[in-house]
Amino acid sequence: MTKENQFHYSGELAWCPGCGDFSILSSVENALLNLKKKPHEVLIVSGIGQAAKLPHYINTNGFDGLHGRALPVAFGAKAANHKLLVLVTSGDGDIYGEGGNHFIHAIRRNIDITLIVHNNQVYGLTKGQASPTSDLGMITKTQPNGVATAPFNPLATAIALDAAFVARSFSQETKFTTKLIEEGIQTRGFSLIDVLQPCVSFNHINTYKWYSERVYQLDSSHDPADKSQAYKKSGEWGDKIPIGVIYKKPRKTYLDTTFKTRDLPLFKRKTKIKDLISIINEFY
Repeated sequence: MTKENQFHYSGELAWCPGCGDFSILSSVENALLNLKKKPHEVLIVSGIGQAAKLPHYINTNGFDGLHGRALPVAFGAKAANHKLLVLVTSGDGDIYGEGGNHFIHAIRRNIDITLIVHNNQVYGLTKGQASPTSDLGMITKTQPNGVATAPFNPLATAIALDAAFVARSFSQETKFTTKLIEEGIQTRGFSLIDVLQPCVSFNHINTYKWYSERVYQLDSSHDPADKSQAYKKSGEWGDKIPIGVIYKKPRKTYLDTTFKTRDLPLFKRKTKIKDLISIINEFY
């Protein structure tokens, strides 16, 4: 750990050389530094997978949940301490597959957290089977005849549910990804940042070269407040893939409507022992 970067982890990182996870980790660190956050003010929650190792490699509070269960943990932490900056970082399989139900309802509730998805279109930890975002026809070890189901579109789903902030990036664009993470954190409500990244070991189709030839940054002609425009951009895939802020609609969060968030966080409020005893006695 250095004075300049309190978040930096100096130990070994167990990712494949060339993995996009390294760039995403750098973007997360840089965003927290730019926002002048301190390690104790941040919680990073993950599920299971290669991407879900990120909390191990950054000096903040961290929590590894069960497979697909990162978002409920993040919600609980935010409810207990609404002053805590809560990030979720995990893979496309963990969030959109096992965690798909939680993904939908976390957006509906508009929890004030930022979700960063490492989207490499395969399950990397379990050796490369198709994930929810794998392209139709993609051949893998467990789909030798090609993927037979259409890919899940997380951006369109988030837009349909009026997520506060919906963005896409490419892991190689580290500075651009950093800016999107900063904006996502600063936007009130549920923020989704879907980061396209190659899996150098198991996805030899969607490579750095493949993405570099296709991604383009949205310019001022795109209005992220226009839902119809956002839908259109969320469906672009193939020869051209847009990155940037796709949709933005800040609104009241779940905690804004259920708690007085100006009050002390729940974990700091004093509880009378006699009140707890009376509650426990109700179960006898």
